[in-house]
Amino acid sequence: MNARERLARFLRTDPRDVGCDEAMAVLHVYADLVAHDAGAATERYPGVAAHLAACGPCREDLTGLLAALSGDV
Repeated sequence: MNARERLARFLRTDPRDVGCDEAMAVLHVYADLVAHDAGAATERYPGVAAHLAACGPCREDLTGLLAALSGDV
C-alpha cells in the first residue's frame, strides 16, 4: 500500500471508530449485547460498531466470542 492509498483509507475512516484498543476493552460486553439484541449493542456502543465494520481482525474476535456464547465452539 502506497502513501496515497494509506491517506485515502484514513480519510474514509468513520470518525466514530474507537480503534482496536478501546474496542477490545469492551468486546466481551458488546458480544453479550449482540447475542441478546444486536440493535441495542450498536446503539449503546456506536464507536465499537463503527470499528468492527472497518477492522477484520477485531470482527473475527467478535465472531469467536459469539460462537462461544452460543455454544458453537
